[in-house]
Amino acid sequence: MAITQHGKKKEDGVWDTIKVVIQALLIAFVIRTFLFQPFNIPSGSMYPTLKIGDYLFVSKLSYGYGPYSFNFTIPGIGIKFGPMPFVGRIVLADTPERGDVLVFKLPRDQETDYIKRVIGLPGDRIQMREGMLYLNGEAVKREPVEPFVDPQGEGRGSPVPQIRETLPNGVSFYTLDAQPRSSGDNTQEFVVPENHYFMMGDNRDNSLDSRFDVGFVPYENLVGRAEVIFFSFDVNTRLWEIWKIPMSIRWDRILNWVG
Repeated sequence: MAITQHGKKKEDGVWDTIKVVIQALLIAFVIRTFLFQPFNIPSGSMYPTLKIGDYLFVSKLSYGYGPYSFNFTIPGIGIKFGPMPFVGRIVLADTPERGDVLVFKLPRDQETDYIKRVIGLPGDRIQMREGMLYLNGEAVKREPVEPFVDPQGEGRGSPVPQIRETLPNGVSFYTLDAQPRSSGDNTQEFVVPENHYFMMGDNRDNSLDSRFDVGFVPYENLVGRAEVIFFSFDVNTRLWEIWKIPMSIRWDRILNWVG
């Protein structure tokens, strides 16, 4: 009898463990699907705000749900969700504002995730002249600050001119001006269509954005707003270099809000 009870207790313990694991996976799935989606930064187009090796959470609730809100694949299993182009956008909260940093699906292929800053809203007129941003005919406030220096990132230790820009709604952020006369410093005037947005990277001379073939981004292509960096790692460190890993974690960037 004692042996039977012991065996039953052991089976109950295993089943309890399985239930806890299943519940944890379901909670993680719900959070991943409806609330927050993790992304990592693979390029330098958003320096100095975001660096290569940053991992951040994107809030799906910020602008509601759209056709690409549930477009993802579960690693290791191969199960793919979305997109759902037949679904319109379910607006639960605000629409994007100038200065928001958000993730969207690239309009030309509807698959690639891009992260940029909202510069123009529907109806806005956007133009670059001699490296200066004009919004609806008015130059956006620019203030030169101390040069940006990053031993492992943009400039590879060399000082890069850094500008603090302030949009008409009061949102301020830093941009880089690595090349005085780059291809994106002088553009035509863009008029943002209805239900579209004009996106730009903070690293103005190293960003493929709405000034080029990215074009205007439809409202339906928005995935969510970047909220917080939850991890950051120097990608120049090899995984086998175990002794370097603690020093390669950018502790000062963890839990930084994106803005």
